[in-house]
Amino acid sequence: MKIVVLDGYTLNPGDLSWEGLESLGSFTCYDRTPAEEIVGRIGDAEIVITNKTPITSETLSACSGVKYIGVLATGYNVVDVKAAAEKGIPVCNIPTYGTSAVSQFVFALLLNICHHVQDHSDSVFRGDWTSNQDWTYWNFPLTELADKTMGIIGFGRIGQATAKIAQGFGMKVLAFDEYQNKDLENDTLKYGSLDEVLAQSDVISLHCPLFPSTEGIINSESIAKMKDGVILINTSRGPLVVEKDLAEALNSGKIRAAGLDVVSTEPIREDNVLLKAKNCFITPHIAWAPSESRSRLMNIAVDNVKAFLEGSVQNRVN
Repeated sequence: MKIVVLDGYTLNPGDLSWEGLESLGSFTCYDRTPAEEIVGRIGDAEIVITNKTPITSETLSACSGVKYIGVLATGYNVVDVKAAAEKGIPVCNIPTYGTSAVSQFVFALLLNICHHVQDHSDSVFRGDWTSNQDWTYWNFPLTELADKTMGIIGFGRIGQATAKIAQGFGMKVLAFDEYQNKDLENDTLKYGSLDEVLAQSDVISLHCPLFPSTEGIINSESIAKMKDGVILINTSRGPLVVEKDLAEALNSGKIRAAGLDVVSTEPIREDNVLLKAKNCFITPHIAWAPSESRSRLMNIAVDNVKAFLEGSVQNRVN
């Protein structure tokens, strides 16, 4: 089998090994693939692995030898899964690799907002503490999370892992999901309607997939239902948020702060309104990226291909 990886750099910039895939066939890996080179680089490959490089119906028509498509991520909207299904091509994703990493990163963003650790460290190294008259000072309001309510929109694996951490901080959790497992409820975790989550939460964390029904779920109308001074965290998908509406809410103070690891267009455009919004903290889509998480992703990707070669398919999304 001929195997080609179209954009392997973000998964493996050099600290992991492609040995697992190399052992399964004739292997070629490209760091990145420009749109105009996708068809040529796939060529007669039977197994195509992609992360964010799109594979369209036209690409599949031009590359008739493709028998399997692997996505190096949980989201698979970069592939025309319907066209692949019509051609009998399984599309397989990586559904569970980043649960611990992403839920941990939610609190990296949240704790930064609550304590401004880097800002205060920078202040010390500028000499502000040395020259201070008192033994302590703080340049920003500091916030305790205990007894606050965290609203979690989307209560799958990552949402549930985030809830456990929130409970460890002494927070109450109010979760919204289309599918509710009432067995998860306890004294500090309850399900609620979307409107209840919006109205009652001190912190709102997004963990829902990007579907037409969830695109723009955070907008001027939903923001108006939130508490004044709410904190918003998004480690899920950028287009869940109408960025113009979020920027206006940050600048007015309706939303106290936002911690975002994703935006609508990535890499972020220099004209993105959030770059000039007040109290907006943005990281470059790194919640998934600890080495442990990426190693897990690599192993699952290899296992997916092995299963296909052995005549079965796992983690198929089409």
